Amino acid sequence: MDKLSALGMFVATAEHGSFSRAAEQLGKTPSALTKAVSHLEAELGAQLFERSTRRTLLTEAGRLYLETARQVLQRLRDAGEEIGQLKQGLHGNLRLTAPLAFGRAFLDEACGGFLASHPQIKLRVDLCDAFVDLVEGGYDLALREGRSDLPGLIAKPLGQNRILLCASPAYLAANPEPISPETFPRHHWLIYRHPALDQHHWWLALAGLRLRVPVPQPRLESDNYDLLLANCLAGVGLYACPLWSVKPYLESGQLLQLMPEYDFDPDAFGPLILAVYPSHRRATRKVQAFIDYLAAFLAARGLGLGE
Repeated sequence: MDKLSALGMFVATAEHGSFSRAAEQLGKTPSALTKAVSHLEAELGAQLFERSTRRTLLTEAGRLYLETARQVLQRLRDAGEEIGQLKQGLHGNLRLTAPLAFGRAFLDEACGGFLASHPQIKLRVDLCDAFVDLVEGGYDLALREGRSDLPGLIAKPLGQNRILLCASPAYLAANPEPISPETFPRHHWLIYRHPALDQHHWWLALAGLRLRVPVPQPRLESDNYDLLLANCLAGVGLYACPLWSVKPYLESGQLLQLMPEYDFDPDAFGPLILAVYPSHRRATRKVQAFIDYLAAFLAARGLGLGE
């Protein structure tokens, strides 16, 4: 039996949890899938599934084998696509995930420009603030803030994730109290909440000295950048936020940067915008093309690594 076909049928069965559902998806008979898996089990000398009339579950050996089988099949698909692109240029599907706020801030425009430059590529972008497993989710690439020190991932810096303190001219006119760490409690605040961030203290740096200050009590708090940004533009309060989310509003004068002599520590997010992909999958030409395009896009808008 063709080993690659057997691997494909094994992976499909594992992902669907059923020989019959996997067979329907592949356009084959359940008996063909059962035969293929039995062939692999005989070759390995180990049972891959626990079978019953009600369910089909992976054994411990099956779980170990599944990860390798997925990698083998994906590498072969990648190689076939790369060979095709040597003749036809960049083409195929590219799937990526990114934080929700990246969409409005810069990713929507960047994706449109990338597709215009590469008309044979189809792009799927899933925006989600929850952590996403790239391999389990079938993603080619993730965009992330800060650091990515998880094993099995390669991270390439694309741009900066510097934090600024901002307010609208309307807020400053209505609240003339000077703004400094000592006067933070006397102002209205818009606070971004995230499980990875310290909920109690911020670190600021001034002339090489680090200052630990309590996180101000919020007038409005949210886990959504766009909601807080809209209220900052409306004059509701002060907002410590990433430069990439507010740069156009600073340039137009709709927002003003406050305390520019201070550096706001980005804390758990770190100082960079990163492109992340699984280490067992080298960056294919289409993945590298997107990384290069986005890095150039951010640099052209003053958000690059050298800014």
